[in-house]
Amino acid sequence: MKTILTTPVEFSCGLAMKNKFMLAPLTNTQSYEDGKLSDDEFRWLTMRAKGQFGLVMTCASHVQASGKGFPGQLGIFSDEHIEGHKRLSQEIKSHGSLAVVQIHHAGMRSPRELIGEAPLCPSQNEKYGARELSLEEIEQLKNDFIAAAQRAQKSGYDGVEIHGAHGYIITQFLSATINKRSDKYGGSLENRARILFEIIDGIRAICGDKFLLGIRLSPERFGLELSEIKQICKQLIADSKIDFLDISLWDVYKLPEEKEHQNQSLLGHFTSIDFKNVKLTVAGKIRNGDDVQNMIKAGVDFVTIGRSGILHHNFPERVIQNEDFIAEDTPVTEDYLKKEGLGEKFITYMKRWPDFVDTK
Repeated sequence: MKTILTTPVEFSCGLAMKNKFMLAPLTNTQSYEDGKLSDDEFRWLTMRAKGQFGLVMTCASHVQASGKGFPGQLGIFSDEHIEGHKRLSQEIKSHGSLAVVQIHHAGMRSPRELIGEAPLCPSQNEKYGARELSLEEIEQLKNDFIAAAQRAQKSGYDGVEIHGAHGYIITQFLSATINKRSDKYGGSLENRARILFEIIDGIRAICGDKFLLGIRLSPERFGLELSEIKQICKQLIADSKIDFLDISLWDVYKLPEEKEHQNQSLLGHFTSIDFKNVKLTVAGKIRNGDDVQNMIKAGVDFVTIGRSGILHHNFPERVIQNEDFIAEDTPVTEDYLKKEGLGEKFITYMKRWPDFVDTK
């Protein structure tokens, strides 16, 4: 298994990832409120490159100031952010890791108190106090995703991942329960997915074929239907314009929420698809060496690590050296997390998760 875990993943764009481990794009609230990179976020991410993650991905980085989803979010909506991103990408790559930015817009999930205005959504949403995007604003949103990718390329990153998961703005377009538009961006699945495919086309046109391009999708929840997400995946694969699909399962061992699809695991619904030249990665409770092996045996091309990547900056090294490696039990102390490269704001954020940080 050690040989398999250290076998490079070769992407269609021509880049290769040195092993089967990707750091998940993790909210950490450590950068400055204007979106500029902080030393704490720099330390957190570059320690994971030193720990031999083959691909290190940033947190969700917003493409518009109005798309901010959380305090201390690393931005990529302005050329003023390039200097910090250059520093970050250069250090990540110096350790042999691929450096990737996740590009993001929170849409209706942008807190009003953070952005100072009503959040944006494909349709008016009373629950979130969100207003409907005009067609001109949708065009601007699309262009800003593309501009963010171009900015990432100028900053020296190997590629970007479009955040189309977790109820953020791309998910809001995909969801028939949230997206109530009656124009070309609403109604049919083709229309609801239109903005995603237009962003992909725009990034490829601007950044070229040698730029790594991934998409993160949620297969359920947030008003999504598993059958529709699988249909989108198949179209993305057929179009051959992306390098990898990152499916956020929450739990790689769970059954689908929709009873009519519980004939197989949620993971099985995706590993049974012919991915052709597109690579598949999944996330969700891949915590120990056994979980990593199970995913590779199931047909996943590489694993995406969140929780265990927080607990162990060198999780890939530990699993490669010992395929039975078991991650540290939680809760852990603040001092433990500091040694693993988390700053004060990230530790405070992790206290929101039950029994992760020892608060005694």
